Amino acid sequence: MMWFYLVTLVGLYHLLRWYRERQVVSHLQDKYVFITGCDSGFGNLLARQLDRRGMRVLAACLTEKGAEELRNKTSDRLETVILDVTKTESIVAATQWVKECVGDKGLWGLVNNAGVLRSFAYIEWQRPEDYMPVLQVNLIGLTQVTMSMLSLVKKARGRIVNVSSALGRVAWFGGFYSCSKYGVEAFSDVLRREIQDFGVKVSIIEPGSFKTRMTDAELAIERTKRAWEATPEHIKESYGQQFFDDFCSTTKRELMKCSTNLSLVTDCMEHALTSTHPRTRYSAGWDAKFFFIPLSYLPTSLVDYLLAKTRGKPAQAA
Repeated sequence: MMWFYLVTLVGLYHLLRWYRERQVVSHLQDKYVFITGCDSGFGNLLARQLDRRGMRVLAACLTEKGAEELRNKTSDRLETVILDVTKTESIVAATQWVKECVGDKGLWGLVNNAGVLRSFAYIEWQRPEDYMPVLQVNLIGLTQVTMSMLSLVKKARGRIVNVSSALGRVAWFGGFYSCSKYGVEAFSDVLRREIQDFGVKVSIIEPGSFKTRMTDAELAIERTKRAWEATPEHIKESYGQQFFDDFCSTTKRELMKCSTNLSLVTDCMEHALTSTHPRTRYSAGWDAKFFFIPLSYLPTSLVDYLLAKTRGKPAQAA
């Protein structure tokens, strides 16, 4: 009998959440959304998705080529700007442009999507020129863009959507990429709690493995090999060539399994921007839901043991 009440309670909870989350914000066609990293991937698809829905999309691209290609696929409502999130002057200029576009309405949505992943390599194999861009784009750039445009979002009592990763819950591979995404999680949590009284909602998107330019298998392995070649000899000897070769094979095999259905992620972003009751966190992809999330709730020692079983032993540890 107790199980019946428990199942009923869980069912009612999910039914109530489903009803609340189906409620949509009114007058979407009058609301402006600024998205970073729209040259390709999630940002590009989200820009086109929101444009089809009639929203006023302000798309930031890193290159003029990316901006032109996006404009050719969208309506005249969508506008583009060139933005390098690693350059303060570029962020200031983009913020001024957004301010002129939105006027007194303020900025309804800020989507911090821009991100990079230089190589799937162990931390010890990476040099500052390998990991600094990852931290500068994924974390520092995200925080600078947010702080620069926060007053515009507060004016509209709008939404901030930060793209993290399942690797922001469980640090498994990707080296400093996981470090940057853990930082995004922390920044988002602090920000959400500090500005909730201003009517601004902050959501975190945690995608699993998806096929984008960042996860292109051939490019990723090429960059990993370059990082390995530049690694000091004594470090390479401690791991051994066989360990590295096995690591590359495993990494390539896993990247080839990445999902091509990017809409699983952009649908979460769209919901965070358009739902009256957005979620605090969205997990996209089967691996995020059924592997990384359950793993993140296990004792750390058990997680360490399980993940250690997925790789071989370095030469000097065997």
